[in-house]
Amino acid sequence: MNLQAPVRFNPFSAEFRQDPYPLYRALRETRPVHKTLGMWVLTRHADVREVLLDRSFSAGLIPQLVSRQAGDSGDDAERIERLGRKSLVFTDNPDHARLRGLVNRVFTARAVAGLRPLVSAIAERLVRRAWDRGGMDVITDFAAPLPITVLCDWMALPGDLREQVGSWTHDIRFLLEPGLMKGEDFARVGAVVKTFSEALHEVVRNRERQPGKDLVSSLLAARTAGGDRLTDEELVFVCIMCFVAGNETTKSLIGNGTLAFLEHPDQAGRLRSRPDLASGAVDEALRYDSPLQLTKRLATRETTIGDKVIREGDQVLLCLGAANRDPAVFAEPDAFDITRSTPGHLAFGHGMHGCLGGLLAQLQATVAFERLFTHAERLEPLAGPREWQDGSFIVRGLERLPVAVRSAS
Repeated sequence: MNLQAPVRFNPFSAEFRQDPYPLYRALRETRPVHKTLGMWVLTRHADVREVLLDRSFSAGLIPQLVSRQAGDSGDDAERIERLGRKSLVFTDNPDHARLRGLVNRVFTARAVAGLRPLVSAIAERLVRRAWDRGGMDVITDFAAPLPITVLCDWMALPGDLREQVGSWTHDIRFLLEPGLMKGEDFARVGAVVKTFSEALHEVVRNRERQPGKDLVSSLLAARTAGGDRLTDEELVFVCIMCFVAGNETTKSLIGNGTLAFLEHPDQAGRLRSRPDLASGAVDEALRYDSPLQLTKRLATRETTIGDKVIREGDQVLLCLGAANRDPAVFAEPDAFDITRSTPGHLAFGHGMHGCLGGLLAQLQATVAFERLFTHAERLEPLAGPREWQDGSFIVRGLERLPVAVRSAS
């Protein structure tokens, strides 16, 4: 009797990098909750959503891993750990509730909607520059610079600082995956955190003296009814994490969504004839090829998921990309359909740690898809294999996506 070997979860394989969805499907069907690589791996939408909503699963795992990996790195490790302990992405209550309550006063739907003219002007400038050359790399010429430029403009950062933000953000981003870092990486990232923090502290001091209508000034002015406010360091860390958590995922959302449209010209045609579908198209792009594929939690008590017992102290890996293709929730989950009306994707997380910058990412992707697919020009992908970035195993995004511009006629 031949016993088929169980499906193995390997997020580091070349096959997974190119297309993780066949593996997700096999795991959902055969091993939806299983332990491997020292952690529990969850692939069903219901299980992933349950953990995201359960506050007994801690989001503070990353700072713990940073501390463990950094070892005796002195001031660099301490500085990095402090950033983690004060960042919304990694905090639990009561710290999370306090920070979120203050930051939410600034990241309102109205404030983000008010950025549409700014986002549209930046997107138009980037596209025009590329169109003049007859084409572009959607990633390096458009999807990457758009979120960085939007945040720099919203914060009204000075020109000399803007030139450094992209490279600093790239370095600090690796804190989201400390298991991939070596000792020398912590020294480099610690130095970047110090330099970035000092530069932003100077911006904060300037806005205290002369406030404006920018994001930094708004965060400075945010107060609770009891008079609580962000400390200067907390405000600086909020600004840093806006870049770190928002840049790579927004870039990948725009890139992955653009690729989906290029591979499904019927959907591009549908958007061209109905520009009002752009916002829904962003939700479908998030579901269909999620930029953030994986996120971790730490169990703080014993619980049961499916038929498995999760012990206190166990690490749990939530496969957001798998949950968003679960046929129990989404009909024909492997189809890209911008008219899909089924809500419930988990690309921005869910519950207490739902993505703070989700509205801004959606706005930027909406403007991007409107600009790329509802105007007269047609994008035509250039031949060649798709190259997916390999510097992260939690983010799925293209390294490059070269396209030519063709006349609509």
